Amino acid sequence: MALSSRVLLAAGRLQAGGAGLRFASTTVGLKTEAEVDTSENEIVAPDFTNRNPRNLEQLALARKERGWKTTWPKREFWHRLRLERTQHYVEAFVERCNGDVVVSASTREWAIKKHLYSPKGVTACRNLGHVMAQRCLEAGINFVNFKAIIPWEYRCDSIQEFEKAMEEGGVVLHEPRRIYE
Repeated sequence: MALSSRVLLAAGRLQAGGAGLRFASTTVGLKTEAEVDTSENEIVAPDFTNRNPRNLEQLALARKERGWKTTWPKREFWHRLRLERTQHYVEAFVERCNGDVVVSASTREWAIKKHLYSPKGVTACRNLGHVMAQRCLEAGINFVNFKAIIPWEYRCDSIQEFEKAMEEGGVVLHEPRRIYE
């Protein structure tokens, strides 16, 4: 409204100065559109198909593959967190029960390696834990199983620092129990 009054004032000055600018109409008319009926949007369809493949996992209703009692490591998880340390690098993976890797991070990646003094060791594992936690949350993975490591490796400082960094990042390192109802 203020802009249209300024235009009219400027046009009046030009007309008074003898410059031949004239408007056919000086009234500004705003047309209002008819009210839209939104009651149609509130109707819920009787058949609802959930297209989220992870919905049952998030509700803790999906099946966990148990496998045989003699298999090790156990396959009873939806997502498992693995940490592999080699002589030169540290790698972390989140994989599904069928073996597909969902999220991964490694000190081989240049974006991670350039911030580290050494691509192996305790500080590398701690920083890799922070990166993995962020990537897991971005992928929508809030719960992972981290019990599938060799028991005597758990005492290692680097694995404990990795676990601590994952928990600080907001990822829960055990999955909820399955609901059998």
